Amino acid sequence: MELRHLRYFVAVAEEGSLTVAAERRLHTAQPSLSRQLRDLEHEVGAQLFVRTSRGVELTAAGRAFLEHARLTLHQAAEAVAAARRAARPAKASFSVGFLTGQEVEWLRHVTHVLQDQLKEIDLRVSSDFSPHVAEAVARGDIDLGFSRIEPQAEVSYKVIAREPISVILRADHPLAAHAEIDPRDFVPDAFIGYSDTPHVLRGVVERYLHDRGVSVSPTHFLDGFATGISLVASTGGVTLLPAYVEPLLPSSVVSRPLVGNAPVIEVAAGYRADNPSPVLKYFLEHVDQLIAARSAASGPSRR
Repeated sequence: MELRHLRYFVAVAEEGSLTVAAERRLHTAQPSLSRQLRDLEHEVGAQLFVRTSRGVELTAAGRAFLEHARLTLHQAAEAVAAARRAARPAKASFSVGFLTGQEVEWLRHVTHVLQDQLKEIDLRVSSDFSPHVAEAVARGDIDLGFSRIEPQAEVSYKVIAREPISVILRADHPLAAHAEIDPRDFVPDAFIGYSDTPHVLRGVVERYLHDRGVSVSPTHFLDGFATGISLVASTGGVTLLPAYVEPLLPSSVVSRPLVGNAPVIEVAAGYRADNPSPVLKYFLEHVDQLIAARSAASGPSRR
């Protein structure tokens, strides 16, 4: 039995579908995935799945196996992360990951805080979706991650900002003429929703709309701000995104504040408490400087 068998099993169990697991999670062919699962069941000596009209379901043996499979994968990932950390206990490099788009806002403040260390370290910068940034911190691939607060047990967070959420729409949209926009004016099927990737943002927006009795029926879904802006520009729909995207909007797309108390979403600096990096220690000791510098900087202007 190999770790890949466990990864395949967990993916199918969580998706409830061989097709979805193969295409979205594992990027492999379904026949190959089916063979791997049959091999796993043969080695375990028990049937783990049953096929239904809606996909696949775990048997009693499968449910018992799932908890241990998840634990084994978690421990394997922890072993790799521990080895990587041990191999570079006094790093000459410092890696920072950003939720895509946030580097525009935060990188200059990070380098300001670390200006005395920059001559001594190799600063590495990357960007990705928020869950992937948090996963990279948890694995030890990066030292510091600017993201949403993602559910990663190994990652500690320091909230550094709370961003208001704005309406993003085309400049020629009728609602663009309003100084503020009431979400009850949204056309339900013209609202651009959210995939599973920006799940924190999706949760904030769904609660906000629910609390105001607003029901939407999206036909398009964004997985990041760039996709969202492109969908707004191409479909004429509207969506809700954090204010940090405003300086990144093309001339054909504008932002408008929501009526009343707009929802906010947190930006946090994530790190592992067991990371021995002296640069990380210095940053955390001076993180209040970063928060103050960003607060003092003038915010982005709305178009």
